[in-house]
Amino acid sequence: AVIRDRAENFYLEDAMGLALPLSIGLAVAKPDRPVFIIQGDGGLLMHMGALVTAGAVAPPNLTILLIDNGVHGASGGQALTNTGLNYTALAIAAGLEATPVDHPDAFATALATSIIVPRTSMLTLKTEPDLNIVIPSEPLDPVVIKRRFEDAIGVKRYVPEMFKT
Repeated sequence: AVIRDRAENFYLEDAMGLALPLSIGLAVAKPDRPVFIIQGDGGLLMHMGALVTAGAVAPPNLTILLIDNGVHGASGGQALTNTGLNYTALAIAAGLEATPVDHPDAFATALATSIIVPRTSMLTLKTEPDLNIVIPSEPLDPVVIKRRFEDAIGVKRYVPEMFKT
C-alpha cells in the first residue's frame, strides 16, 4: 500500500496467518489471473496447514513470497519460537516448488521464473526484521479495500440468501 497501492491489491490486516488460505481460494477461483501473496513467517507458522493445502490443491497461478525475518512483524516484532526452520524445505515437503532467496538480484530471477513456469511456488525471502518498512500513512478501510478489489478482479458481491428480499 505504501509503495504501489492499486485496486488489484487486497490488504488483509489484523488477520495474521490467513493470507495464504485466502490466496489459495482466490487462485482456484480465478485460474486465469496470477496470484501473488506476501506472507510473513510468523503468519505461516500460525496456519501451517495452509502450506500443505497449497501443495495438495496446487493452483498453477499461485506464487507465495514468504518474508523470513524470524519475528511476528504484524504484532510488534516478537521473536518466533523456532527461528531455525527451513521454510524452503517445508514447502518442498508440502509439494510446492520452492526457492530460497537471500539477495535482491536472486529475487528478480526467482520471481521471473515463478511467473513463466505455471506451478504453485514459494520464494523464501530471507531478511532482517524491519517493523517500520510498510506502515501505511493512514489506516486502510477493510470494507473499501474489499469492494474495490472485487470490482477490480470482476467478481460478484456475495449476498447471503437470508438477506435477499
